[in-house]
Amino acid sequence: MADAYSDRPTEPRLLTAPVADVLETTRIGAYVAWLAENRGLSFPDYRALWQWSVDDLDGFWSSIWDFVGVRAHRPYDAVLRNRVMPGAEWFPGALLNYAEHSLGLPEDADSVAVVAHSQTRQPITLTFGHLTEQVTQASSALRRLGVGRGDRVVAYLPNIPETLVAFLATASLGAVWSSCAPEFGASSIVERFGQVQPKVLLAVPGYVYGDKPISRVTEVAEVRAGLPTLEHVIGVSYGDGQVEDALNWSELLAAEDPSTPLEFEPVPFNHPLYVLFSSGTTGKPKAIVHGHGGMLLEQSKTLLLHYDLGPGDRMLWFSTTAWMMWNVLVATLLTRASIVMIDGNPTYPDVRNQWRLAEQTQPTLMGVSPGYLMASRREGVQPTREFDLSSVRQLGAAGRPLPVEGFEWVHEQFGDHVLLNVGSGGTDVATGIVQGNPWLPVWSGEMSGPSLGVAAAAFDPDGTQVVGELGELVIRQPMPSMPVGFWGDDDGSLYRSAYFDTYPGVWRHGDWIRFNDNGSCVITGRSDATLNRGGVRIGTAEFYRVLDELDEVADSLVIHLEDRHGGNGELILFVVPSAGLTLDHDLRATIRHTLRTSLSPRHVPDLIEGVHAIPHTRTGKKLEVPIKRIFQGAGAADVVKVDALADASALDDYIDLARDRRAAERTA
Repeated sequence: MADAYSDRPTEPRLLTAPVADVLETTRIGAYVAWLAENRGLSFPDYRALWQWSVDDLDGFWSSIWDFVGVRAHRPYDAVLRNRVMPGAEWFPGALLNYAEHSLGLPEDADSVAVVAHSQTRQPITLTFGHLTEQVTQASSALRRLGVGRGDRVVAYLPNIPETLVAFLATASLGAVWSSCAPEFGASSIVERFGQVQPKVLLAVPGYVYGDKPISRVTEVAEVRAGLPTLEHVIGVSYGDGQVEDALNWSELLAAEDPSTPLEFEPVPFNHPLYVLFSSGTTGKPKAIVHGHGGMLLEQSKTLLLHYDLGPGDRMLWFSTTAWMMWNVLVATLLTRASIVMIDGNPTYPDVRNQWRLAEQTQPTLMGVSPGYLMASRREGVQPTREFDLSSVRQLGAAGRPLPVEGFEWVHEQFGDHVLLNVGSGGTDVATGIVQGNPWLPVWSGEMSGPSLGVAAAAFDPDGTQVVGELGELVIRQPMPSMPVGFWGDDDGSLYRSAYFDTYPGVWRHGDWIRFNDNGSCVITGRSDATLNRGGVRIGTAEFYRVLDELDEVADSLVIHLEDRHGGNGELILFVVPSAGLTLDHDLRATIRHTLRTSLSPRHVPDLIEGVHAIPHTRTGKKLEVPIKRIFQGAGAADVVKVDALADASALDDYIDLARDRRAAERTA
């Protein structure tokens, strides 16, 4: 496999090393000190701490329980009963409530909890005291509408404070939450929410995206008609118009007494907290159920120990309510830090928008997509020179691989005093599987290592762990945030087939990863999209890393059509030329030369096709597998759910090219 990585040095360049006093100045340091004082444990480095965290699951997760200060209504009988996957039973006997930990302590009442910026209305600021009052009113209002333990409340809402309030109120009652962003079409919403048979729907009539008003009145009516179990529809005033024949959110809250003590329904550790949905691009979206206790412990661990957040800190991370990062964002309140909620076009009026928001809101952790970092680099943005970003201690990045050039650019702009924390996880576990933290170095082009409590590894097809070469990303030990199950999957068969069919008893995540001896790692794309080129498996991210550097290329997608007779097959590259350019002979030659010299001869495509757009999901992932299947002869409607795409018209070129290709083959 060496030729697939001929451009990578044996040892990647060290960008930043942990500061000398890291254990005296960070929350992971406070945790290490707590372990020494309370458990008699000491660790020379992060690697040793991580090894203990996956070897002694009872010791590690009970320490997180105690370090976080879980306020249980009834203690647990054991930490982990049945150390198997699937079927692990965490903290049996315990009763708790996630929402109880999100509203701070009495001393936090006057501290800011939420700063909300929107292109639809003026900014809003809420203290923990204000947030608690609104959650109290919302909880009482939902209870009065008949919402109780186990009922489902769904939201067709953007990333605004009302969404947060409704979520925490739902959780306080022991009801089950699910949300989708209002840019989704009605059929996509019904396909998702219809699975959980909701009692209450919250919705907005519209919103503003950049400078464009967008009405959702028709879509709300269609969603309502497609959900026969609904008993109540609540309209949240936002944008133009109103949700017809609906209760009014503001009026509902105004009718409740905010001084009434807020009660939290005690629920078991695995009681459903919310349902997240997979992208649904190739089939029915999986309705992934996460529990109160798993989310409380896992997200507290990540936010405290990896993101280094606590009272007085603030997270800014652009997300819609359909992406798991929204759940991570609002979980920041568990640490008594504050959050910045952003709704609208993240690059309006220009690519500097998020840096501008960071200057205004002064986060200690700023999260951005790798695509945004690369766009800023391409546009010549100099964030720390153009904006006051002195508050930022960590820059987080997730959602797709960040190329080496992105690491280098961030280091050039921010220097050694800002930790670049690049991570990867997923909706399935609602957290990061591999990511950085202040006690780990940052290597150029590499994620720093596996998260605490996550027994991540790479497996070859035989189930043998490999280091220094590509393999399937697996998790070898249970995690509390693994799903409670899939909604409606009563016998667990869909859940087992999704994660445990390939390696029985081991979670297969679906990413293609390489771990190094030092624990750092590189994810090269989804394993089902990995290219098998003459017996050598190549990650698609390698192509994009190189092509993103070409000014002449705006976007790209690569597929490989296997040869049934064992040959090299056919490598096809689809390219969107930059504005004002066409994919002519010279540009094709430039692309081939660049891929050959930057990567290897195996990376040179057999065919380069020009297209007007690359199909992405609404969370920015490229649709490599569906496009491959279209070129193998499948109908587009059979492999892609159009409503799940950011731009449905992006498929048109591929359908036409595949049809023309088949016609040419028939006449050949």
